[in-house]
Amino acid sequence: MQLKKKGKIHYLASDLLDDAKVSVQGFTTRHEGVSRAPYNSLNLGLNTLDAPSSVEGNRSLLARAFGTQVNRLLTVNQVHGTDILVIDAPNPDYGHFLRLDCDGIITNQPGVMIGVGVADCVPILLLDPVQRVIAALHAGWKGTAQGICTKGIQSLMNIFGSQPSDILATIGPAIGSCCYEVDAPVRDAFGCSDEEWNAITRPAGIDRWQLNLKEANRRRLVAQGIPESQVQVAGHCVSCSPELFFSYRRDGGETGRQLGFIMLAEM
Repeated sequence: MQLKKKGKIHYLASDLLDDAKVSVQGFTTRHEGVSRAPYNSLNLGLNTLDAPSSVEGNRSLLARAFGTQVNRLLTVNQVHGTDILVIDAPNPDYGHFLRLDCDGIITNQPGVMIGVGVADCVPILLLDPVQRVIAALHAGWKGTAQGICTKGIQSLMNIFGSQPSDILATIGPAIGSCCYEVDAPVRDAFGCSDEEWNAITRPAGIDRWQLNLKEANRRRLVAQGIPESQVQVAGHCVSCSPELFFSYRRDGGETGRQLGFIMLAEM
């Protein structure tokens, strides 16, 4: 992945998805927005205590940079579940989806930018260049344990006829195992074998582990049939990178949100 700039937007782009040449996509950084501290400066999260006018201004900056309008930038109210919004027809008003409780969006509509907001959790972007359909998924530990990746891939297959061998996946910047300690209830929620648990964690004390959320989701994508060569993972830990990213844990809960975003190009 490479850090790029388009308009005023500094973002991390997936060369894997870029090479398909049917979408624009990326993961924003915290730079070049209008929000004041502690949300400085490109806070894109509607569910923060930042001034709504600042968030709306930031969202407009993002939309304009990639050639669309802010009313075609679609996010949802993320609740750490596995429900996914599917949009398979044109809609004159995407605004009413903004407060819908779910944690993923899938669409085959060109010119509609879909995104998930994160400040530690894992943003996942999926692209099927054959069926021309995209997805943005939000995976915290709850969504990861409950299988939002599995549900996202199965939705692409069942609704749009996607084949896992055609799907390209990018896992964006998130908190790394270096900064993410979890306890026994999280271990129990995953309900996986000791072998799998040991593959995504390392011990941190009695009933404590350092959890690699990005690796957990990468393994789930591959388990659904996506070739390993078609899954790209960002190396950044957002908690270790205050100059680039917001982090909920690092910043004590009062912080902004970066966005994992993707939009199909017009035919």
